[in-house]
Amino acid sequence: MPRVETTQGLLRAAFAIARHEHPAADVEIVEAAIAELSTTILRRVRTPSIEAKLAHLHDVLFDVAGFVGNVEDYYAPANSYLPEVLRTRRGLPITLVLIYKSVAEGVGLVVHGINSPGHFLAAVETRTPASGLASQDGWMYIDPFYGGELLNRGDVCRRIAETTGIEPADTTQWLAPATHRQWLARMLHNLQAVFAHAGRERDLYAMQELQELLL
Repeated sequence: MPRVETTQGLLRAAFAIARHEHPAADVEIVEAAIAELSTTILRRVRTPSIEAKLAHLHDVLFDVAGFVGNVEDYYAPANSYLPEVLRTRRGLPITLVLIYKSVAEGVGLVVHGINSPGHFLAAVETRTPASGLASQDGWMYIDPFYGGELLNRGDVCRRIAETTGIEPADTTQWLAPATHRQWLARMLHNLQAVFAHAGRERDLYAMQELQELLL
């Protein structure tokens, strides 16, 4: 089992959550679907530039495959289940970002999940800082829920402020990359909220148990 700190480990842990309602799901099918999307993009790319890879990534994921947020049935548990999101091309922000990250890294891009309040986002490293150290300077923020909408830092902060009604003096915390354990915890919290609201106590307890096992 890959370590959860790796992208493959994160993907497999997220898949394990889906096994709660889809016990017959096959992780190899999920990984093959991700790899096929990456391969399709690589066949189109003619230059090694980040901009070219990003353009083809968005064309394949959002224009051809049609991945988008499920605004019609936002609180359906299936929006959090990786195999279902790959099948229907509909999901929550956090699940769509996971697919985006997995496919993008297959074509050589570096993608982070951004644990912003109310709406999980992706951030693509568009250039390497001169220091060689990780830096948010030059990152491009992406919202897969809205068809790969491109956002800058100011756009993200304004959107969060409008959603939450909060405008802190320091917005750095809003744009911090999620660790993979934070990522999984947020996925499980989403499902716990859905099951609690629906009165599905057994499912709620199952998600709490999964949280203890995965985290």
